[in-house]
Amino acid sequence: MWKPKVWVTALIILFITAGCSDSESSTDGGSGDDTSKTLTLWHIETGESEVAIEDAVKRFEENHEGVNVEVVRQENDPYKTKLSVAMGGGTPPDVFHSWGGGWLEKFVEAGQVKDLSDDIDPEQFLPAALSPAEFEGKNYGAPLAMDIVPVWYNKGIFEKFGLEEPETYEELIEIIETLKSNDIVPFSLANQSKWPGSFYYMYFAERFGGPDLFNEAYKREGRGFDDEAYVKAGEKIRELAEMGAFPDGFNGMNFDTGQSRQLLYAEQAGMIIQGNWMLGTTRNDMPEFEEKLGFFLFPAMEGGQGSKKDIVGGVSPVYSVAEKSENKELATELVKELTSKATAQQLANTDGAISAVKDIEYDDEYVQEISNVLEEAEYMQTFYDQTLPPELAEVHLDTTQALFGLSKTPEEAAKEVEEKAKEVLE
Repeated sequence: MWKPKVWVTALIILFITAGCSDSESSTDGGSGDDTSKTLTLWHIETGESEVAIEDAVKRFEENHEGVNVEVVRQENDPYKTKLSVAMGGGTPPDVFHSWGGGWLEKFVEAGQVKDLSDDIDPEQFLPAALSPAEFEGKNYGAPLAMDIVPVWYNKGIFEKFGLEEPETYEELIEIIETLKSNDIVPFSLANQSKWPGSFYYMYFAERFGGPDLFNEAYKREGRGFDDEAYVKAGEKIRELAEMGAFPDGFNGMNFDTGQSRQLLYAEQAGMIIQGNWMLGTTRNDMPEFEEKLGFFLFPAMEGGQGSKKDIVGGVSPVYSVAEKSENKELATELVKELTSKATAQQLANTDGAISAVKDIEYDDEYVQEISNVLEEAEYMQTFYDQTLPPELAEVHLDTTQALFGLSKTPEEAAKEVEEKAKEVLE
């Protein structure tokens, strides 16, 4: 193997040492000269959404000479654990992704997130998008996009078997039975990470118990997490699992690697319940499949208090600044660029994202259609695992996965969540 001469090695070491010295001497808290500063950004975006984030970073670097942003894309499922470890160890990224809610609140309560109240203009954002990052009258994160969770389906398969978008749950069951009888998986589901199955539980519970159910249980003002509506939700999940509505081994399938989407693309499955990010992901995975992709809202349940216009959704991403950042002012400027109108406009028209930023024009008719659903919604149920405190969210996800796996009864699952809620929320 060829080896450089000693004097070349020494020169390289001298150069690197000088460069490190310059960098270390300039991390002064974000004011003054921007030269030789590095910020870290952690996010979980993929496809066109990731491109929009990278483009925002490029704009930021162009406007801040000498500042470098180290962009780290984390996998969705292990991300929460990694950030919690980094926060607890005192080595967080300067800017990080969140969903607001109880998960962000725990870091806020620990004094680990910068107060952005005086840094961002609330008039730039939709009020519903800001609220998940507001605690005690202060703001700790800027939102970029909002999500809704419809039922996506293969229009070609529906047409082949004479199926139409269902108005009632009974009609949805008929669709499931038709697909099953033709050897097509009704609902593609990869539930190893538990949150994909939570969509079913949230919809069933809301459709039975109505819009006030979750807030009553969460705020401890009325019905609890062991209410009859939650028991019925568990019963419906077990019924679907018992009738074979999901792929074999679905509780062990990995969502991040695309296992559930691939079944849809291969036309081995007819439907999937996922957020509107499904559109952007499809355009990235298999653009030609978009023409076959349709969606409808989860139907109402007979005798239930929820409406078909009540949707499950959330705000993501929300970008926040770590209190321990050595360059908090620069990190705040990065957050502003990440949630700027330019970023939001690009995200809306390339990734199918519903903007949390006001005054965005949707060139994409498909995205406009999804946005209209959000605007016409009568109620939006935010994601349980983002809204609840982490320890309670974990019990919700564990028990819901157990319902799908038929290892817990609906009564046992509801009781377990309610007991944890009494411990955590009261």
